[in-house]
Amino acid sequence: MSESDQRTGLEPRSVYQTTSGIEEEEPPGSPRRHPIWRDVSDHHWNDWRWQSQNAIRSVRQLRDLLPFSPEELEAIGALEGEYKLAIPPYYFSLIDPEDPNDPIRLQSVSSSLEMRNDSGYELEDPLEEDKDAPVPGLTHRYPDRALLVTTHVCTMYCRFCTRKRATMVRGGWDAVSRNDERMIEYVREHSEIRDVIVSGGDPLTLPITKLRFFLENLAAIPHVDVIRIGTRVPVTLPQKLFDQELVDLLASAEKVWIQTHFNHPREITPEAARVCKTLLRAGMPVNNHTVLLKGVNDSLETMRQLMRALLRIKVRPYYLFHCDPVIGAGHFRTSVWKGLEIMEGLRGHMSGLGIPTYVVDSPHGGGKIPLMPNYLVSASDDAVVLRNFEGMLVRYQAEDKPNTVQPTATRGVSSLLQGTKSVLMPENNERMARRQLHILNHEEESSHHTNGHTNGCCSENQHPEELVPLQLID
Repeated sequence: MSESDQRTGLEPRSVYQTTSGIEEEEPPGSPRRHPIWRDVSDHHWNDWRWQSQNAIRSVRQLRDLLPFSPEELEAIGALEGEYKLAIPPYYFSLIDPEDPNDPIRLQSVSSSLEMRNDSGYELEDPLEEDKDAPVPGLTHRYPDRALLVTTHVCTMYCRFCTRKRATMVRGGWDAVSRNDERMIEYVREHSEIRDVIVSGGDPLTLPITKLRFFLENLAAIPHVDVIRIGTRVPVTLPQKLFDQELVDLLASAEKVWIQTHFNHPREITPEAARVCKTLLRAGMPVNNHTVLLKGVNDSLETMRQLMRALLRIKVRPYYLFHCDPVIGAGHFRTSVWKGLEIMEGLRGHMSGLGIPTYVVDSPHGGGKIPLMPNYLVSASDDAVVLRNFEGMLVRYQAEDKPNTVQPTATRGVSSLLQGTKSVLMPENNERMARRQLHILNHEEESSHHTNGHTNGCCSENQHPEELVPLQLID
């Protein structure tokens, strides 16, 4: 059965199921094709030009594809002049049309909620990128990094986009402009810049000649070590990267890293997996930015599915962004506590390779500020008390020096700081239960060998006292 055959129909395929409480995740799921495109040939379906030409760009098209009430149609029709709409047929086909709260739909389809501003705190440029732009299109905020906005065009316009002010620009030039040249000149003249983020819009929508201008000029600057391409093409229009000429151009710069943007496990399809692996084979690391979005991925279960699915296609989770207070995106914003709750459920519960850094991109141009649950519980002159994901509290003496704190009879966390105890363990800890089982099995084996006239002594590297179970403390 071809991939096209697998995509026909609208029955969703689960990418996650639970058997006896154990998470069982499948490889990348199969995307679906909406019935309106069922008769489109695979040749056209896999052609990014066809996908772009047939993208949904108006409310008139939407009303023929998804159910809306008259009130909803009127509301989203009023939004057409406020923010662009573009959804390739490929990405639109990931939507379950029967679910008004489908996470793919929420990211891509206009909603009347975009007209609300409950907090009164929504900004056109929440990160104040324009105020840190020494030349048009270039933001220089961190000492060694610069951001280049190279285009206002995207393959799909995310409803929560931070740069709506830029992507609302109409028209544009395919040719290299004087402002493009000025951005390159600025990077060339500032030797402290080591890392350049080529962004937009989406730079992979640029004409190949214009993208080559940026890549060749940046790659030729000796002090530029890294060129990051910020793109959602692998997610929303992977067919663009079926083009070997584009992949070869990206690889030819030799300094390119890909920063992509998966927000939900259903976005990880065979097509997406294919292009990510193509980029990796061409020598480009692929990292992922996820935005924490209410109704899309604001649950621990969904976020675990997403991070594990990314690892399966060898994409490194890099950042989990708190949703920015941009105009029209207030309904996507969770509390910071929700983000910390999710991070608590990732650390220690899955590979560290799959754990992103949770950040708030600060207003007033403050940049990315990392947030995490508190693992440092307390401290003294001699040691710190640290907490792990199980709730175990442990004394850690980081510095090799004699203790200066006089031991004092005390209890709880204080006993760890005073040096009278080294660990406090929660009751009914599963890992300690496994240790206890191992000890019991070892004792049974030792007893069996002793009764059978074999040598029941411990080996020279094993000490009986190490097998004593750790006392669980309430």
